[in-house]
Amino acid sequence: MISLRYHVVSIGAVFLALAVGVVLGSTTLSGTLLSGLNDEKSQLGQQVSDLQDKNNGLNARLARADDFAKVVGPMALRGSLDKRTVVVISTDDARPADRDAIKNLVKSAGAMVTGEVQLTSAFSDPSRTDQLRGVVTRLLPTGVQLPTAGDPGTLAGGLIGPLVLISKENNQPQASDDETSAAFAGLTDGGFVKVSEGFRPAQLAVVLIGGAESGQGAGDRASTIARFATQVDRSGAGTVLAGTTHSADGTGPIGVVRADTAATSILSTVDNVDSASGQIVTVLALREQLEGKSGRYGVAGNAQAVGPGAPQG
Repeated sequence: MISLRYHVVSIGAVFLALAVGVVLGSTTLSGTLLSGLNDEKSQLGQQVSDLQDKNNGLNARLARADDFAKVVGPMALRGSLDKRTVVVISTDDARPADRDAIKNLVKSAGAMVTGEVQLTSAFSDPSRTDQLRGVVTRLLPTGVQLPTAGDPGTLAGGLIGPLVLISKENNQPQASDDETSAAFAGLTDGGFVKVSEGFRPAQLAVVLIGGAESGQGAGDRASTIARFATQVDRSGAGTVLAGTTHSADGTGPIGVVRADTAATSILSTVDNVDSASGQIVTVLALREQLEGKSGRYGVAGNAQAVGPGAPQG
């Protein structure tokens, strides 16, 4: 007769056997799994190393191409803007190196830089919108009409455009010296701009910016700069908006312009002004503006070509 004790011992033996089997099985499985993971890790490490080598090679080729562009750029641009005048407008996040390079290339093209205007961070600050509107309407020169659009960028462009650009109809200043000085003084006192000494209006303008805007109000700031540059373009013979990497993103001023067909029909944009090739294209785009043409240039996905005359992507 099988006793209760026998049942208990039998059940205990079964559980013990199961436990031993689980331990032995998991040990074998763990060894196999670890071996596989180590192999996979080694393969991934090799892939990363290969990609780094490829990236280094591409960067080296890009650097050599940029060096070549720096050498041939001034020669290629020679005479393209002969006896023209250009004003440089920059935002507070524009790179000084890009500004200096553009000025030098403009001179190589035969043009003269007649002055510089720097837009401060307050210019595109959403919290300063009402104050900027008030300054603009109060300082409007005689004979200059503001656009009907009420956004701060367009209104500011409606004031600053005629101050920085001469008329494309008669090549004459659109405001008197006293009116220009008073308007710039008011904008400077408001903390919106800084103007170079001896500033004079020009035929063409380059608006230099950084990359994409970030943080709270990024879209509003990008829109203000985009609409400002577009309105400046309407005020004279031509304007080019040039920015660095990511300036063509959704929260970048160039991205905002390129999403507006009315803006892109008149304003040229360059999204890689932080490279030698982009700086050369910026000056070529100025020449194209004189011919009444515009384009979306650079390396971003929403660019139409790398530069004027290049095959469209």
